[in-house]
Amino acid sequence: MKKRRFLGLSGIIILLLTLVAATVPTSRYFEIAKNIEIYSALYKTINEIYVDEVNPNTLLNTTVNSMLANLDPYTVYISEDKIEDFRTESTGEYGGIGASTIRLNGRVFVSMVVEGGPADVSGIEIGDEVISAAGVPVLNKSNEELNQLVRGQAKTSVLLGIKKNGQDSTEEISVIRDKITIQNVPYWGMVGDDTGYIKFTSFTENGAKNIAKALKELKSQGATSVILDLRGNLGGLLREAQDICNLFIPKGKLVVSTKGKRPENSSKFLTQNAPMDLKIPVVVLLNHSSASASEIVAGTLQDYDRAVIMGQKSYGKGLVQNMRPLSYNAQLKVTIAKYYTPSGRCIQALDYTHRNEDGSVGTVPDSLKTAFKTTNGRTVYDGGGVDPDVLLPEKKWSPLLLNLVQQGKIYAYANEFKLKNPAIPEPANFNLTDAQFEDFVQWIQKDTLTYESPAEKKMDAIEELSKNLKGQSELFTSTLASIKTELHQPISKQLYVAKKDIEKTLESEIALRYYSEKGGIEATLGDDEEIRNAIELLKNPAQYTSILSGTN
Repeated sequence: MKKRRFLGLSGIIILLLTLVAATVPTSRYFEIAKNIEIYSALYKTINEIYVDEVNPNTLLNTTVNSMLANLDPYTVYISEDKIEDFRTESTGEYGGIGASTIRLNGRVFVSMVVEGGPADVSGIEIGDEVISAAGVPVLNKSNEELNQLVRGQAKTSVLLGIKKNGQDSTEEISVIRDKITIQNVPYWGMVGDDTGYIKFTSFTENGAKNIAKALKELKSQGATSVILDLRGNLGGLLREAQDICNLFIPKGKLVVSTKGKRPENSSKFLTQNAPMDLKIPVVVLLNHSSASASEIVAGTLQDYDRAVIMGQKSYGKGLVQNMRPLSYNAQLKVTIAKYYTPSGRCIQALDYTHRNEDGSVGTVPDSLKTAFKTTNGRTVYDGGGVDPDVLLPEKKWSPLLLNLVQQGKIYAYANEFKLKNPAIPEPANFNLTDAQFEDFVQWIQKDTLTYESPAEKKMDAIEELSKNLKGQSELFTSTLASIKTELHQPISKQLYVAKKDIEKTLESEIALRYYSEKGGIEATLGDDEEIRNAIELLKNPAQYTSILSGTN
């Protein structure tokens, strides 16, 4: 028992050695060995004599996480039970049924189904409630617990208790698991007479091949320009970024270089193949959540003046991680280098410990920025992300809409809509009628929605502060109450104020139930202001060329 209790100790020792062995001068090895010995004695002593029972794994994880917290946010310890999740993130593949879920008040509902996947073939649909998995009730189960029940080897089966949308009874459905590939190009299509659009969501395996396939199909449909949408793409495999750049720039061109403490971690990555198209005009869409490999693609194409970058400043993650095996199947994902675009700039945020609430990098003083030049002589800067060539205002979502999404009201109403409407038009032509929106308003009024407007929240704060004021008059109190009453608007009125945003979100969520993920994306494209801006730019070759030449 004691032996099993201390299995994790060797893991922490190997972790410590992995972090320091290759980079620390010989003169410091005594200090390292001394501290590891102290830690080992401390860990054993606490487990042996502490008054209450101690979970050694919890203690180990707390220690590891505290140690790594002093480094960058991307150096992380991955325990054995988290390895499969990490592999899924890297490869985009897992063994399972091909369905995602959402939790509403502890209940588990199907929120997405992979078209043609095991769940889809078995008749499971968005809106269905999962009651049990493998005979275990799933009420209040976490994502991790649910995945352990549902995922598994391909060709094995799992028995699910499913309550179909609109039904009261539960039916048991046996689903044969399969290898599920998460689509990194969930949508591509024409967004104008001659403009193609490719949505790219993650740099997982075969990302470049999938973009190449989409680009080929779009060109066959008449596309003479293309929009590559990297908004919200958090990155992934560096080699996929390398190959995606290779689609648009010649063989033998530098894509990215890495610089680390150890010589083997300093490398140059060049394009390896003949390009697919050197001429087609390209607009790359970025936002604050475009990170890592997304920034390599955007920064490289910008440095070679091969694409116009449009949107908002990217996230600013310019660090390279490498996996190091530890004992007992654990792994360490450790930062080994910084990466640099062809012009020589590093897009890593100067201070990754102090970010804005949305995760984006705050304004970097000009005194801390270094200027670099693109192929055409345009000036670009390092210091916390890729700056777009065309800066667009960030979309501000209505607080009421965010509340509706967070409380699952958009999802739930889309389920109701599906029950009443057996079919809808193609996603590109689907628009809610005024009568249908009014039905949503009436449905919300009957439902339990908890919502306070930002103005009401501020008044609540003022009212709370005023309670501590001495000698406040009746007039002050009554005036405060009067203002609060005036600010309170019926929920129906507030819904109509935010009608445009709510309608578009509803249309996308509803389209998911009829046309799967592709339909949900397509339903949003016609009203996407950033895509509209990209289309307009690509329709104006003179302006496009002027931006890339630096004469605009």
